[in-house]
Amino acid sequence: MTEEALLQGCRKNNAAAQKALYDRYSHKMFAVCYRYAHNREDAEDMLQEGFIKVFSQIHKFENRGALEGWIRRIMIHTCINSLKKNKRFTESVDLIHAGSLQVREESIPSIVQAKEVVECIRMLPLGYRTVLNLYAIEGFSHREIADMLDVEESTSRSQYTRAKAMLEDILLRKNILYKPKEPMYAAIGSR
Repeated sequence: MTEEALLQGCRKNNAAAQKALYDRYSHKMFAVCYRYAHNREDAEDMLQEGFIKVFSQIHKFENRGALEGWIRRIMIHTCINSLKKNKRFTESVDLIHAGSLQVREESIPSIVQAKEVVECIRMLPLGYRTVLNLYAIEGFSHREIADMLDVEESTSRSQYTRAKAMLEDILLRKNILYKPKEPMYAAIGSR
């Protein structure tokens, strides 16, 4: 079934079209939900709630941009709303993990698809994980994140910085990422 046929069917509440749309995008959208969720069951609930919103709002999709991107945005907002509703985002975060390790910005999106890295991201405290997902993976600005999470923009920035440091620490401990060795300089007299 073509994407246009799926859209038309879903707009008419056709169950076969809705199932086809779900089958086409549910695997990718589950991966999105899983990055935000506390566990697999929460991710499944977020996915289900997200698709209910997709089907109830499908008439608002105006073919500006990709349907997958539109669905992803609904899923992200569903996840954020679920975290806020369950007050999980406001859980306290241990600040001692905000060490001095640095992660190159460009390295995060390129490695995040690896299963091991996703599992390491899931080890981050929920606030760190949420901001890291929204900023580094989904591409939202800190201003947009602050608005979504009802926090200050500076809070989004500091959570992201701490998330990067903590993620790098986890990746180093699991030997997924290796810290470059410091260059050795000979301190032998110069001529």
